[in-house]
Amino acid sequence: MSLSLEQQKFMQYALDLAQQGMESGKGGPFGCVVVKDGQIIGEGSNSVTSTTDPTAHAEVVAIREACKHLNDFQLNGCDIYTSCEPCPMCLGAIYWARPDRVYFANDKFDAAQAGFDDAFIYEQLEVEPSSRSIPMIKVTMDDANKAFNLWQEKNDKTIY
Repeated sequence: MSLSLEQQKFMQYALDLAQQGMESGKGGPFGCVVVKDGQIIGEGSNSVTSTTDPTAHAEVVAIREACKHLNDFQLNGCDIYTSCEPCPMCLGAIYWARPDRVYFANDKFDAAQAGFDDAFIYEQLEVEPSSRSIPMIKVTMDDANKAFNLWQEKNDKTIY
């Protein structure tokens, strides 16, 4: 896809963040910006290793910053520019944040070639929870769904 000059600027900035973060020792080679009305409102580079936070992927960092900037948990009217096709975790975060579009430069195959292969996670989604490589055991408790029931009855809830 061909990008406008302004879009190319945002994508290049995401790519620059990826390189800068990696070279500074923050984490892996991933960068991301969130843009609204032609302005960057959130940015991030992967900082998993420097923060010892496995969720500190570039997209998650940028989404958190953008949501804080907007004082909202959704990114309606925003575009995300990321150096690489989002991994399953980031893809989930993006769908929850609900931006208008996501542009990415490298794809999951490029990431796998560089040693960041998420194929096993996609495969695990299709496996019965108890048979996954990290077994997930459903526990039966009498009040397990109490909070869900209360949520359904709650009149002042914020739907998201």
